[in-house]
Amino acid sequence: MDLRGFRMLSLIQLVTHARVDIAGATAAAISKGITALVGIEKSDTEIEARKMVERILQYRIFPDNQGRMNLSLRDVQGDLLIVPQLTLVAETNKGTRPGFSAGMAPEAGKKLFEYLVTHARQQYARVEAGVFGAYMQVSLCNDGPVTFLLKAESRHAG
Repeated sequence: MDLRGFRMLSLIQLVTHARVDIAGATAAAISKGITALVGIEKSDTEIEARKMVERILQYRIFPDNQGRMNLSLRDVQGDLLIVPQLTLVAETNKGTRPGFSAGMAPEAGKKLFEYLVTHARQQYARVEAGVFGAYMQVSLCNDGPVTFLLKAESRHAG
């Protein structure tokens, strides 16, 4: 799958529970909901961050009474765990080692990730987050399994 031409990426997973540990201590934990691994590229802005938050909150991946994916995180009042994930935007189309030149510089990436988390918390009460730049252990139980790759917006209109 060629992901060039897309801005901010998020790999979302429906989970029964998830947790982020840093240096042996739990930094964030959720019950039933969505774990969102977020990759930030150089060209991403607060606009893409806001769009990504809305997509995550509104994306209908929870089953309704008939077992169809018709309900969003808001509908089921589930939890949201947002985890920064630099490797999500790695270039992997050639060679045997990933390239990270598309990723946003650490200082700017941290600022945009923190903006995304703040915006998510303004839009929805049940938000936890990992720590940008930290070495984290992410534990989760993917429910289904259900996993989707969301793209905030195409860079090239038309």
